[in-house]
Amino acid sequence: MASQNTKKPKLVRDSFTIPKAEFAAIETLKTRAIALGTSVKKSELLRAGLMALQGLNDAAFKAALAAVPTLKTGRPTGTEKKPEVAKTPAVKPVAKPAAKAAVKVAAKSPAKPAAEPAAKTATRSAAQKVAAKPAAKKAAAPAKKAATA
Repeated sequence: MASQNTKKPKLVRDSFTIPKAEFAAIETLKTRAIALGTSVKKSELLRAGLMALQGLNDAAFKAALAAVPTLKTGRPTGTEKKPEVAKTPAVKPVAKPAAKAAVKVAAKSPAKPAAEPAAKTATRSAAQKVAAKPAAKKAAAPAKKAATA
């Protein structure tokens, strides 16, 4: 038995932007290949195109490159409308608007004391800052419970 030392080539995955007309040409070429009795994937078509370009002389290669318009790099801006997909409405629990507003107001009002001058804030110790946080949370907790009850 002869051992084969052929290794699979390392594959690279990449993404790029292509105009719709050129992307549609891929489907046209795939259909053409099927008509000729062979099946082909998009990546195989692109690789075949690269092989064809490699076989060109310098003048023909330069002419082929000149025929391709330059595109702005990156993702499309999204100015084109995407086709609308019918979405099924998600079932959401029905909540009373007044209850939501009361929770928001109760949560906002006692949470933060009035702003202190910069000089006072700078002189507070780390222990005082830590002690102030639980006190603010405790003050906000009864307000939330009262609003939800």
